[in-house]
Amino acid sequence: MQIHLITVGRLKEQWLRDAYAEYEKRLSRYCRLTLTELPEARLSESPADAEIAAALSQEGKAILNACRGKIIAMCIEGKMRSSEEFAAMLDQTALSGDSTVSFVIGSSFGLAPEVKNRADLRFSMSPMTFTHQIARVLLMEQLYRAFQISTGGKYHK
Repeated sequence: MQIHLITVGRLKEQWLRDAYAEYEKRLSRYCRLTLTELPEARLSESPADAEIAAALSQEGKAILNACRGKIIAMCIEGKMRSSEEFAAMLDQTALSGDSTVSFVIGSSFGLAPEVKNRADLRFSMSPMTFTHQIARVLLMEQLYRAFQISTGGKYHK
């Protein structure tokens, strides 16, 4: 399976980069993982709604250009799933012939409506709000957990 992670912005803190690298290493046993980091649109100090919408649209075009295969948008409006349900969804995706999945994490203002509308699935990790940087690490952990669940590993208890 090919997992393509598309994010807006970079991991700024070393501890987040270290956590990402650890899960990237662990996932290498189960899938081919690629990362595309897209630049955040520049906004003024206190952006108006129209400025935010234009920035999201600009980011959305770049995101959609980078997507391959099945698109899963990580957004608050998405459906929450348990770790077991997430693993089953990945298994079903692979069995259906979709060997490439693009997970999309937007900027601090979220994702453009065009990305959400184009997505094959919308997925939410929690009703809580996380920074897009922490969301990236959480997604990596859940991907690793999903593969462990699917292969009967001991990581998931």
